[in-house]
Order: sequence, then C-alpha cells, then structure tokens
Amino acid sequence: MNMRRGYATLAGVTAVIVLICSAIYLGVEAAQGRTAVRTAVGSPAVWVGTWAAAPVQADLQDTARGDRSVRNVVHTSIGGSAARLTLSNLAGREPLHIARVSLALRAGTTAAAVPGTLRRVTFRKAEAVTIAPGGQFVSDPVTLGIPYNGDLLVSIHTPADGPVTLHPRARQTSYLADGDRTDDVSGDTYTEQTFAWRHLTAVDVLTQDVRGAVVTIGDSITDGVTSTIDTNRRWPDRLFERLNAHGTEQFAVVNQGISGNRLLLEGRGPSALARFDRDVLARPGVRTVIVAIGINDLLRASYEPDAASVTAGLTQLARRAQARDLRVLGATLLPCAGHHRCTRAVQEARQDINAAVRSGRIFDAVVDFDRALRDPYAPGRLLPRYDSGDHLHPSDAGFARMARAVDPARL
Repeated sequence: MNMRRGYATLAGVTAVIVLICSAIYLGVEAAQGRTAVRTAVGSPAVWVGTWAAAPVQADLQDTARGDRSVRNVVHTSIGGSAARLTLSNLAGREPLHIARVSLALRAGTTAAAVPGTLRRVTFRKAEAVTIAPGGQFVSDPVTLGIPYNGDLLVSIHTPADGPVTLHPRARQTSYLADGDRTDDVSGDTYTEQTFAWRHLTAVDVLTQDVRGAVVTIGDSITDGVTSTIDTNRRWPDRLFERLNAHGTEQFAVVNQGISGNRLLLEGRGPSALARFDRDVLARPGVRTVIVAIGINDLLRASYEPDAASVTAGLTQLARRAQARDLRVLGATLLPCAGHHRCTRAVQEARQDINAAVRSGRIFDAVVDFDRALRDPYAPGRLLPRYDSGDHLHPSDAGFARMARAVDPARL
C-alpha cells in the first residue's frame, strides 16, 4: 500500500467511526404523539435529506427591514439522531448576515417549541455567519432527536437590512418577530404570519434506518400550490405517507417543486435543466428521482408549443441522473382542458410528450398521472373530484390520487 492510499484508507475509517459515534445516544421522544426516534447501533449513520424547498427569488419588500427573526415551520419526512441546515443567499446580490439560528421541535400548531428541544445552531462553531451573494452555507450538525413526519421550527435572526432568498407559496404558515427571538420557546413574540420559507432551503438528518431519498422535481403541481394550507397534502407528502404506511420507513421524500417553473427556460426560478444539479443531484442520500415538469413550457410559450424540445429536455434530465446511478421515473403531463391557456395546440403537444414518456425510451419507469386523474368521458380534462377548480391544478383528492399512481416497486 502506498502512502497516499494509506492516508485515504485511514480517512475513510475515521469518517465511519465519527458517524457511528455521533449516532450512539438515546434519542428523545417527540411530543404530541410523534414517532420516537430509533437508535439502532451497528450500521453506520449517513446524512439523508428529510425536507427541502427550492430557492426562487429575493423578497425586495424585506430588504429594508433588519433586526427581525423568522420562524420557519417545516415538515420532516424521515427522522434521525441529528440535523443540519442549509441557509441560502442564492437570490441575493449583497452579502447576507445572519446573527443567530435555532432549531426546535414544534409544539402543536403554533409558533411554540417543545420545551427542552430548542438548540442553538452553529456554523464552523460560530453562531453568526455571512453568506456571499449567490452562495449557501451548511450548518454544523445539531444533536436532536428529529421525528418522522413531524414539524420543526428553524428560527433565523438577521440583524441588518439585507436580501431574503425565499420559497413563496409554501402552503405552510411560518412566523415573523421583531428583534432576536430565536430563543423564544413560547412563540408569543412571533405575532406576524408569513406564507413563504425564508433563508432556509434544506434540512438533512443523520440516520441509520432508511434506504435513501426520493427527490421530486416539478412545477406548481409538485409544489402543491392548491393543496390545503398547513395540512401537508401535496402529492410528495402523500407519497411519503404511502411508502411508509406500515411503520417501515425506508425512503425520505424531498419536494423540489417551484410554482411556475419551466423545464427549458427561466421563469419562476431557474429552469429545471439549470437547477437540476443543485436541487436534485446534490441532495444527500438521493436514490430515486421523479420528474414531473413540462406543462408550463407549453402554457407559457410565446411560440407554438414544441413537444420535441420538451421531450429532449426530459431526456437530458434522465441521462444526467442515470449517469449518477440514480433511478429516474418520468411523469406524464396532466390534462388541462378548461384552463384559459390550454389551447388545442397545447393539448396536442401534451399528448405527444406523454406518448414519448410512456414509450420507455426516456425514463427507467413511468408514473402515469394523466391516466390516473383524467376524466374517462373527457380525457382532455381532469376528473371533477380531482380538479381544484382551475382545470389545471389538482385538489387534495387529486394529490392523493397522484401519490397512489406511484408504484413503490418501481422505486
């Protein structure tokens, strides 16, 4: 063995020992009936994404308001023995100064934390961090029993005026307060509500129990823009429930949908082609990708809808994921008849794209959302009970049906 290989082997052994040691302790049982964190000792723990929200834009309304705290409410898929956070300034043009961050388990349905669970978050052992324009920063690990299918509070204090990279249309109530309120357990100081996630773009957990993560990339349908607020009824949420319905949690499900997002061109946020590496391939523990995007490329096009270009873009995503040894499932595009932008040309292009997806030449497997949700007597339309009312986005029942259309065996 040469010296370089010896050092590499030693580093690998050391990393495994660190991961195992970090997981050998008793997890705490979550309040409000949440599942207790399991603490198996033996197999090495790994980092897996449990939640994410793709960054979209900088909120100009907040750039003039410093000395504020935001308490982001996020819903986990899998749990673990520790967590780490990703904070983002990807949409900012100025440095983002963050003075203090805390993590806690949420108590009930308010801004209150479960007593005894609030933890200070550090960044390279410092409480404060400055994130360069276009950058992001991953926190140090936080030792805390993270529940399966539970709510976390991530509170962030920004002392000065500055940019706010956010994910709008979160379908989740979060909270704002004046001053540094990151240590507030009761949540009483968080008197203002917000419906966007600010600064926070990912939560990973240290776990020994799961096989990996399923990452879904898409537009407003994946983002769950018409799902009932504060109920976690987006189709990726319902997919997690389905995959782990019998207490055998094996897969995390991470939602990387952006409302208004397109496959080929920048619109609401970078195109799926542009953000694929960051939002999908870079997610820790990813094993499977579900691609459900393309309808906005047809509905929002200033030219005749081009099925061939969308199909080529979907093929490119699939090949990039397969090059990383990931399994890729492709979704057919939902019916849209009745929507004001859904012309005959859009419907024809949609059918051509769906035929290409079903052909088996692009993806490893197919999720046929079109067939699952369309009206059998009017195939160009959503079945009424699956229609939110705008003839494009599903209802809560429609999102549940989408989750049932995913065959767990194909993951």
